[in-house]
Amino acid sequence: MDFLEMNAGVIKEFRENGGNCSGWLKGAPMILVTMTGAKSGRELCSPLVYSTDGDDIVVIASKGGAPENPQWFHNLVANPAVTVEVGTDTWEATAVLTEGDERKRLFDAQAALMPQFAEYEKSATEHGREIPVFRLVRS
Repeated sequence: MDFLEMNAGVIKEFRENGGNCSGWLKGAPMILVTMTGAKSGRELCSPLVYSTDGDDIVVIASKGGAPENPQWFHNLVANPAVTVEVGTDTWEATAVLTEGDERKRLFDAQAALMPQFAEYEKSATEHGREIPVFRLVRS
């Protein structure tokens, strides 16, 4: 199964089960972010894990610590207007790329909840990449 097929299955399960997923995603805080493709202009949807900061959703473009950012990072930078699905709630938001102390605070808070992010950061740093962190601010 390729990555797109896997994501399609996660999206389907998320929507059929009120935001809950099974298998390796069971119990993970999941959202769906619908965005516009940076190059294609098509509507695209990415299932992502998240944390919160006040009323904002926080998503981290870790790509498992890979040397490059995930494709959805480029989409959010080019087209920050998104639709967010959490459980059975859906709303419009603006993706705001964080920097400096705010980025570090938000990253560290999510890594405290999901320790794998500390490993992703270590790997990405070895490749010379700082992992981007977005706030999804309700419109």
